Amino acid sequence: MSEKKDIRSLTYDKLKDAVAALGEKKFRADQIFDWLHVKKADSFDRMTNLPLGLRGRLASEYDIYEVRAVQVLKSSDGTRKYIHRLYDGNVIETVLLKYDYGNSVCISSQVGCRMGCRFCASTVDGLVRDLTAGEMAAQVYSVEADIGERVGHVVVMGSGEPLDNYDNFTDFIELITDNRGAGIGARNITASTCGLVPKIRELADRRYQITLALSLHATSDEKRKEIMPVANKYALSDIISACRYYFETTGRRITLEYSLISGFNDGPEDAGELSRIAKSLGAHVNLIPINPIEERKYRATSRNDAVLLKNKLEKNDINVTIRREMGRDIQASCGQLRRKYMESM
Repeated sequence: MSEKKDIRSLTYDKLKDAVAALGEKKFRADQIFDWLHVKKADSFDRMTNLPLGLRGRLASEYDIYEVRAVQVLKSSDGTRKYIHRLYDGNVIETVLLKYDYGNSVCISSQVGCRMGCRFCASTVDGLVRDLTAGEMAAQVYSVEADIGERVGHVVVMGSGEPLDNYDNFTDFIELITDNRGAGIGARNITASTCGLVPKIRELADRRYQITLALSLHATSDEKRKEIMPVANKYALSDIISACRYYFETTGRRITLEYSLISGFNDGPEDAGELSRIAKSLGAHVNLIPINPIEERKYRATSRNDAVLLKNKLEKNDINVTIRREMGRDIQASCGQLRRKYMESM
């Protein structure tokens, strides 16, 4: 990592403290925050209402970590997938999803991932490093600059496990929801976790109004262990208990993300257990036909079988949707495009 901190990662309160440490008045923090999170400045030289001496001191102590789009793929359905190059040469993926209700951006929270889920391309090469809060926010800003439109929804479901990068992730939530900056409503933010029990409870105690999505993907400990190494550490009963605590503490309904793998987790018994779990949490279920990846053997459930599973859940009074398959023609599954880009370098 750079020896200098990423100033774009400082929440407003932390920025105030940093400015005070430089012997400057509070209003300078307001100016700097505005430059970083409203005007989206990528250099201190652009901050023209700051004294030249202050700009020099900021540059001597801080960086604005670069997050630059070096490749953009456009899908026939309006989805855009970005390869963003970071200041240290690493690359990450970000996805723009266009819906009737507005623009949604799926961001990465880490370079790679250490969780090892068998059906996910992000985990193939393991974890490289955490992203800073500023690097997470900058993905949103980069997409807005590219399309010339506001982003109103953010999902933290790209490469990485956000709760494995807890401090940077929570600082990102503080930054992106701050009305002095991007001002994206907390209820328009969804974060996905594979089930890090202590961090789910810790996040609940912050009482953010974001949606927590549990990457469930199987309805028993035995099956989860086959595809998700995290299941060797946290039992499903403990994860469900933590999710219930999150719901009771925040009042925000849990979403259960359920990737459909043909012949593995899409049978009648799976439907019954999934109904039981969802009902116990009052959760919404999001069925996700997986995007096949070259490095893994898994294949997606057919559309017809996915609809049959959906119907079974609905008969059990479960609120359920099948996620639209967006961006398949541009390798929109997490980690696919990044690996292709790295191999071509």
